[in-house]
Amino acid sequence: MRIAITLALLSLAGCGARPTGQAPAAAAEAGDAPRLLAAPTTESIASEDGPYGLTELVTGLSHPWSLAFLPDGRMLVTERPGRLRLIADGAVSAPLAGVPAVYTEGQGGLLDVAVSPRFAEDGWIYLSYAEAEGDRAGTAVARARLDGQALRDLTVIYRQTPKLSSGAHFGSRLVFDDAGFLFVTQGDHNQRAMAQDLDKLQGKLVRIRPDGSTPEDNPFVGRPYARPAIWSYGHRNMQGAALHPVTRALWTSEHGPRGGDELNIPQAGKNYGWPLITYGINYSGLPIPEARGEAADGLEQPQHYWKVSPGLSGMAFLSDTGSPWNGNLFLGALATRELIRVELDGDRVVRDERLLGDRKWRIRDVREGPDRKLYLLTDEDDGRLLRVDPPRTAS
Repeated sequence: MRIAITLALLSLAGCGARPTGQAPAAAAEAGDAPRLLAAPTTESIASEDGPYGLTELVTGLSHPWSLAFLPDGRMLVTERPGRLRLIADGAVSAPLAGVPAVYTEGQGGLLDVAVSPRFAEDGWIYLSYAEAEGDRAGTAVARARLDGQALRDLTVIYRQTPKLSSGAHFGSRLVFDDAGFLFVTQGDHNQRAMAQDLDKLQGKLVRIRPDGSTPEDNPFVGRPYARPAIWSYGHRNMQGAALHPVTRALWTSEHGPRGGDELNIPQAGKNYGWPLITYGINYSGLPIPEARGEAADGLEQPQHYWKVSPGLSGMAFLSDTGSPWNGNLFLGALATRELIRVELDGDRVVRDERLLGDRKWRIRDVREGPDRKLYLLTDEDDGRLLRVDPPRTAS
């Protein structure tokens, strides 16, 4: 029953269509409370495949980073300053108690949230965040059980070590595969060379069990001087990840430096090249010092790259057979401030369409809801939760 109530609330669309912080820090004190709009209106916007709807659902979020749907339709939203909120029953909650302390320098803070695929049995939710150690930080993952307006039984199940970041390149997305393993994307902490060091966790995609232990079939298990949790390496800063709806393979998006943002389908044990190969250059305009060029033997090419960096963040596939967007990939863009719709032919990118560019929103996260609509978060002081209703296929 709750799922119908919550999704009905989030679907109030037909009412009128119209053409850096401190580190380390505990969960931040709430400022002005976010507002769930009681009677949102839906704007009809043209696209290459027909009109789609855009509805603003919530305003007043402080740099929201991620959202996840609980099985009953309630939503969890993280705010980077260290707050986790619950959207349910017509309201946005106060910050939930029990969230771990987060490091909030630069890009650090409370990052992704994911719900256990066995939530009905185990009740776990998972959080990734920047965790401090002295004046440096690293990506960490904790799990806890949701108990009303609080988290309980909080346990840290993964820590990126050594802790080297002073505020840059934490990643981090959490994705469960169909076998129940948890993938954690990470960044290189702006320590480029460490993305190639298998005894370090910077610049690595890791694969762990839900309790944080290491699967025996991970590619570097038993290899001297390699961290057994590593699945793939040579990554710069992965801020998007999603399972393909048909192949069920994990896809990731990755920030390049100045140019060279990537899509990858990371394979076990493979080296994706950063910083030895890249399609980008340094922000100074000079080449990346370690780079040998755009390709080299033994190093994987991206599935697709953008020569001009959109600043890729959250991503989601759409599974809606009633829409011409069915099977498309959607990526939030922070630098170019838009939503990117990617058409695919199998695993090959055919073309992309840029959406919502006139709004100038830094789109941080993209999720497909249980209603087969897209939900977006904008990375702003006054951040928004938005819903996109895909265009419909002509009958």
